[in-house]
Order: sequence, then C-alpha cells, then structure tokens
Amino acid sequence: MTKQGNKDPQRLWRTGWLWLAGSFVYLLPTLATAQTPAGATDPTDLPALNRCGTVEHERVLQQRNPNRLRQLNELNRQVEFAIQSSASPSVRAGRAAADDKIYRIPVVVHVVHGNATGDIGGPTNGNITDEQILSQIQVLNEDYRRQPGTNGFNTSPVGADARIEFFLATKDPKGNPTNGITRNYYAQKTEFGVDDNSGDDILLSQIAYWPSDRYLNIWVTKVKTFLGYTQFPTTADTLSALPIDSNEFTDGSIIDYRYFGRQIGTVRDQTYSLGRTATHEIGHWLGLIHTWGDGDGCAPDYVADTPPTKAPNQTRQCRQTFSNCDGKGQTRDQTENYLDYSPDICMNLFTQGQVARMRTVLALSPRRARLIRASESALTESEMLTVLVYPNPATTESAVEVRLKGFQTFTVDLFDIAGRQLGSRTYTDSPSSIVSVPVTGLSRGMYVVRVRTDSEMVSRRLLVQ
Repeated sequence: MTKQGNKDPQRLWRTGWLWLAGSFVYLLPTLATAQTPAGATDPTDLPALNRCGTVEHERVLQQRNPNRLRQLNELNRQVEFAIQSSASPSVRAGRAAADDKIYRIPVVVHVVHGNATGDIGGPTNGNITDEQILSQIQVLNEDYRRQPGTNGFNTSPVGADARIEFFLATKDPKGNPTNGITRNYYAQKTEFGVDDNSGDDILLSQIAYWPSDRYLNIWVTKVKTFLGYTQFPTTADTLSALPIDSNEFTDGSIIDYRYFGRQIGTVRDQTYSLGRTATHEIGHWLGLIHTWGDGDGCAPDYVADTPPTKAPNQTRQCRQTFSNCDGKGQTRDQTENYLDYSPDICMNLFTQGQVARMRTVLALSPRRARLIRASESALTESEMLTVLVYPNPATTESAVEVRLKGFQTFTVDLFDIAGRQLGSRTYTDSPSSIVSVPVTGLSRGMYVVRVRTDSEMVSRRLLVQ
C-alpha cells in the first residue's frame, strides 16, 4: 500500500505535514506486564487518558497568528525539497558528514508549582525533585539514540538512531552557571489548559522563559485535560515578505508533572510511567505529527515508513490493531511508534523516515537551527564556510546548503558562465541554512553559485538541464 502526500496546501494542517510516499508493516513484540494484585483494579481496565493536546494547541496558535499556517506550509515545502534532493547517491555522499553528526539540545525545565513552602519532592508535590527531572532526560536520550542495552533499543528494520541528545543547560541566558532547572511558585492557578480563552501558554512563558532559539523550554506543571502539548516548528514566509512567527515565547513543551520522569516521585500511573510523554511531545517539537495524520481517519502523516493508520491506540493495552485505508486490505498499525497514543511500555520506535524529518527540521526551522548553533558543543570554532549545491544537475530548482560558523549575514549570487549576474539574495544574521535557487526558465548550461560572507567566499558550479 502506498501513502500519498496531500497536494492541497490549505489542508496540510488539518491532516498533517507534507512528506514522501511509502509504507511498511512491522510485527509488534510481545510485551510482559506485571500481574495485578488480588482485589486491586487492573490498570488496563481504566479509561485511557488524553495523551496529547498539540493539535488543539496548534488551532489556538493559528487563530492568534493568521500567518502561521503559511509559515508551517513553507517549512513543509522546504523539508520535502531537502529530503527529495538528498535521495540521490551523489547528494548522500556530500551530506554524509552532516548526517552522522550528533545534535545536542540544551534543555531548561521550568517547574511551575503551587507549593507555598517551597518543599521539593513527594508523591503529590508539583515541585518535583532534580532526580525526577534527570530521569526524564535519561529517557529522552535512550529513546532518541536507540542504543543496545537501553529501553530505547529495538530491532525493527525501519528503526533508527535519531542521533539527537538532550542535556540540562549548563549556562543561563546571562552566561551564569546553572543546573538547567528553574523553580517557580505560582498560586493563582492550580492547572494550565490548552484553549485560547485561558492563554495559559502565554502565562507560563511570563512566569518562566529562556530564549527559545537557545534552549528547549519544557514547562512542568499540572496540565488540564491532556498529559502534555507542544508548539510545532515553523519558518519565516520570506517569499510573501511576512513577518517571522511571533510565537517564540511559547515555543516548547508543556508536560504534566505526574507524567514527567520514569517511575519516580509523582509518576504513579502505570500506563504512563516510563517517560514516553516527553518523548512523544518533543517529537512534535522536532516536526513530527501523529502516525494517523491527525485527520478524520487514514490521513497521511507524510513519513514513508509508517503504515497508514485509521486511529490512535487510545487504550491502556499493548494491542495489535489494523487499518484498511485504501480498501485493498488491512495493514498493521505501528502502535509501538512514539507518535502513537499507546501506553509507555508499548512505545519503542522512531522510524528512519521520522529521523530524516526531525534532522531536516533542525536544519531548516530558524529557531531550531539557531538553537543548535548556539549550543556549546554543537559547532566547533574551526568550522569554515561550506557550500553544497544539490541536485546537480538541476531542472527546476536547486538547493544551496550554506554551513556557517555561528550566525552570519551571507549573500547567494547566481552568475552565467560569462560572468553576468542573474540574481542575488542576502540572508541577515542567519544560522546554517538550506536555501533554494529556482532555475526554471534558465537555458541549459553551466552556471556559478557564489556564497559570500563578510570574511569568506565560496563558488560552486551548477549545471542546468
């Protein structure tokens, strides 16, 4: 069965993100579960909780910012183009070093609680311990690295190591040493919701916030209705001269303190006790959508190696479910995927397609790219201006990948072989970026792409066919 992309740009955020076609079926491993003591309630008999409010939150953000949908669609277009361009062997070779790079994400955890005494820890205390927070960071690194001997390892032929790691920030925005945890007493509200009437995401950012182009902000508090929710990444809609997305102050994940961490402190619900709520939510922060596509059923998630799915596994059981999304027969749902709603113990998989998408989003979404470049261990001081052009030869459009040291202003010029300048565009205070150069309308032949900064200049040849 083949999953098709949604060609209607106005539907992208009713059904998902633009992606490639493909499918895959994988057998669910048998999972052992603890026996329920006599007289106790079997947790699998309880109603499942509403795991994720990210889709609902996205509707709120689009109501606030009429340009946001266009910015999301522009990022989708860039992501699709970059992924398709990297499919050829020559481009894969040129990107090999970058693909092997481990991205390290600095995290700040803002604990927002109502404990007037300031006491830390306890089974019902929202002012959770450092140990509980560290247990969650460990889960993230296990799940995103897929290393043998950890809970994040799997043997799926489509499984992949995302090569993304997370660490509590060691410096605050002013450069002072920090443990990456802020503790914030707030008594005016006991829980924070998703709906726009509350404006709770804005309120949380007013209580505590570090620049979202330098840190992954995670607010840990009591969340109404859902276990957590996240803000999707975007880009600036530069083609229409629209302003940059204004939602920078709310950019991050908001997670209920009762589901943050692994089997420690306030984490008591057996179904959601292994820290996979944060794994799921940060997948959204990195650009992934739910495996069923967030539509009315069988909507595309635009990742090639996740099978088409009718609905989430909104249960407390590790069960096999099947979907018949094209009327040609059933395929097994990938309920072990971190972007499903399965119980934590069932989750165990990011696919190769999902990994490609996350890593591409880190390179293309402006705030995500700035965060990577600002991370102390993400960029060596010896890095020089590097330029890759692909596909090459090109027929309609070519990508120019510009890798910089930190943030710089750079200009991309296009010349014909006689040295006549055909076009130029300047990108101000930019991190490493992939920009597009349209070649439709150009005569067949050789052209020169030149990238220049204040101190460096690199030229590459481009063949138009």
